[in-house]
Amino acid sequence: MSCKQEHKTDQETHTLENEHHWSYAGETAPEHWIEIEKNSDCDGKHQSPINIINKDADSVATKGDLKILYTPTTLISEVENNGHSIQFDFESGDSISYKNKVYYLKQIHFHEPSEHKINGVIYPIEIHLVHVSKSGSITVLGIMGEEGDESQLFEFFESFLPIKNGSTKDIHQKIDLSSLFLEDKNYYSYGGSLTTPPCTEGVNWVVFKQPFVLSVDEVLKLKNNMPINNYRNEQPLNDRLVKLNY
Repeated sequence: MSCKQEHKTDQETHTLENEHHWSYAGETAPEHWIEIEKNSDCDGKHQSPINIINKDADSVATKGDLKILYTPTTLISEVENNGHSIQFDFESGDSISYKNKVYYLKQIHFHEPSEHKINGVIYPIEIHLVHVSKSGSITVLGIMGEEGDESQLFEFFESFLPIKNGSTKDIHQKIDLSSLFLEDKNYYSYGGSLTTPPCTEGVNWVVFKQPFVLSVDEVLKLKNNMPINNYRNEQPLNDRLVKLNY
């Protein structure tokens, strides 16, 4: 939804608002998503997020399964406030290789507080880097954010904020994601789903064990631009195995 759509008639605006008929609060909160999104996977057995218990994870030496192929010349195309999160969309360039398959970085968005828990701990922010292969398979990198020193990367992201609900800003600027140092981090992996409707299953999740550090002010600036508590509640692990890749 672009800034130009703010000038639509009341009836058109009402229709646009009803397109986003799920939310994080009240009668359209996550526990009601399956009632709202009847043809979705939101009541599936392999849903995300989960509480990752380190002692229960299967430790495996498969860190080589993930290769980060980010470059310093990739362009952010735009930033959008879609009413559910702040989302940065990317032009083609950055990608990852996961289990010998290439996935292209499509967008980064944020949840406050974190959706995944590690040993029951809820972090102030969770960053989702969504990657899609040419065949449509999805791998999401989840990074927890903890409060500490200022992050230059987040200063760059937040230089485009605030942005009104339903608005989009063109950016077309280079970004270097190397400061995330993802190659150096151990990670958990499991099979899950998208954490927003339609909660599509079959998603590869890579959740990094070590958090990323950003300042309290940076956390608050993101928080003030998103819905309050835009996280989905913890989902049952059921028969799934979580691996700790080192």
